[in-house]
Amino acid sequence: MIILQASNVARRFSGVTFFENISLQVQDKSRIALVGRNGAGKSTLIKMIIGETQPDVGTISMKKGLKLAYLAQDAGLSSDLNVYAEMLTAFASVQAMERQMRTLEAQIAQATDYASDEYTTLLTQYDQLQHDFNEVNGYGYEATIRGVLHGFGFDESFYEQPVTALSGGQRTRLAIAKQLLETPDLLILDEPTNHLDMKTLAWLEQYLQNYKGALLLVSHDRYFLDRVATEVYDMHAGQLDHYTGNYSKYMEQKTAKLLGEQKAFDKQQSEIAKLEDFVNRNIVRASTTKRAQSRRKQLEKMERIEAPANESGVAHISFRAKADSGNEVLQAREVSLGYDSAHILAQNVELDVKKQHAVALVGPNGVGKSTFIKTILGKTPLLAGTIKIGANVTVGYYDQEQAMLDPKKTVLSSVWDIHPTTPEKDVRSILGSFMFSGETVDKQVSALSGGEKARLLLTVLSMNQDNFLILDEPTNHLDIDSREVLETALNEYNGTIFFVSHDRYFINEVATEVIELSANGTKFFDGDYDYYLEKTADQVVADAAEDTAEPSATPASNAYQDSKERQKEQRKLEREVSAAEAEMNALTARQQALSEQLNDPVNGSDLGKLTELNTELQTVADALTQVEEAWTEASMALEEFNLA
Repeated sequence: MIILQASNVARRFSGVTFFENISLQVQDKSRIALVGRNGAGKSTLIKMIIGETQPDVGTISMKKGLKLAYLAQDAGLSSDLNVYAEMLTAFASVQAMERQMRTLEAQIAQATDYASDEYTTLLTQYDQLQHDFNEVNGYGYEATIRGVLHGFGFDESFYEQPVTALSGGQRTRLAIAKQLLETPDLLILDEPTNHLDMKTLAWLEQYLQNYKGALLLVSHDRYFLDRVATEVYDMHAGQLDHYTGNYSKYMEQKTAKLLGEQKAFDKQQSEIAKLEDFVNRNIVRASTTKRAQSRRKQLEKMERIEAPANESGVAHISFRAKADSGNEVLQAREVSLGYDSAHILAQNVELDVKKQHAVALVGPNGVGKSTFIKTILGKTPLLAGTIKIGANVTVGYYDQEQAMLDPKKTVLSSVWDIHPTTPEKDVRSILGSFMFSGETVDKQVSALSGGEKARLLLTVLSMNQDNFLILDEPTNHLDIDSREVLETALNEYNGTIFFVSHDRYFINEVATEVIELSANGTKFFDGDYDYYLEKTADQVVADAAEDTAEPSATPASNAYQDSKERQKEQRKLEREVSAAEAEMNALTARQQALSEQLNDPVNGSDLGKLTELNTELQTVADALTQVEEAWTEASMALEEFNLA
């Protein structure tokens, strides 16, 4: 069922058409990715959809009573409440129903005329309300809150913390959590993967796959879109194209479409050239004039195919090392990371980076990835161990905070001051390849967008021609097209790369090795991100088998023992799920029985009995909530075990 539709909408600014004839449909279970370059019009279209602005032409229509929610990029939650209390507000209507139930119970208890219409009406209202309360997860909403908070990295230690005491990233995560708990019919998320570490991203992807409403996602995270989106709307050159499938399928279809359009255009151009040549050669000859005139009419009637849009606005990035380094580029031994010895983030850090390798550093937020980079560069003190930069290594650094740029300088001076001997025309030419041209080169850095600052930093790196690039979140602020260009440039680079990134697609495309950083040290994986995921999953199983294996066991007996222990663990988890299900069934039956007693006219005049029943009903409801939570945890554990 269609719940929202944009029909032939257009936006014009000062008489200039930004886009027109844009149409989009959202079904009740849609998983839509809206993609396009920065400035293509995605945000403008979203503002129309949420009703913030109106289209100049066309209509936005939606299902009556549609519950729509929109979370802007990096929009942190603002509240005077603590974390848990703020999440409870997502269930304000459920809590209101609960209070109404208590009120009806009191009225039923005080009634004396059990044969009256008023009493019958009270019972009917209470029965319906109890049914509705159960339908909206009235007996389990607090377990849902705890589950979502846990998924976003908020354990019980956060529950009583004021929202105002959280960091910007934490408030953004909390805002997404609350939107998920409110379960709107259509949830629109703008860059929801910002500030999320890889573990939380994996959880969010799974949660959104099972989300009961529709999703409209704007994201540069291609890995995320591959796992969540089932259709893609591509906004480009003032138009909106629709594709079915995830992001990778969309790219395949778009590539094939562009190739087909180019082939059809080239074929027609060849035909036109032949016809025009025939006309030009034969129009003046008496013997061939009629044939030439026929060809001319054929040309006039021909429906011309427009040349495929040559989408401009993509930076032409390239990196080239001026000189070779030694084979040993970077070595770290027994390193401890942190800002002082009292606050160590990670220890026993080991690292070897070889010439012309591309090494990705991954790990949870706060473990010290950026701190490690700053320690390598000498910007943060080394607490323990040794770090050695190899022979003839020159380091180029990309700072995710973009603090290396002087906000008072212009774009041109930011580059020219570093390379004063380079002719101005050459500097301007290089800046042009990074999409800085005309008056843009005279803009102050402070006036640049995040994406423009990112391209300026990459320009500086390109001109420096260092043989070792250290990159801290280089894809932040870049649109998808720019990320793909950067990936190509890094893959063609003849130097060495060490980088931190949350962009899993980017890691897959660039990394030759992955280093996982944890509080207890580092682990090496000789492959891309998918390889890393595969091996970490295998390691979980291997570690479990190693813990249960006898030291003197043979390989054959080890395999048998591993299988035996795995079956034992599986049976244990299955028993936990079955036990929880049985207990839930018993509690549900008891809850139903108590509700029937509350509604029984025999008990209607016995206030003490009704109070006792109501107290027991609340106790059963609390117990049911705890058992449902235990069942959820056991079921998830069993599912993860079976997938391992």
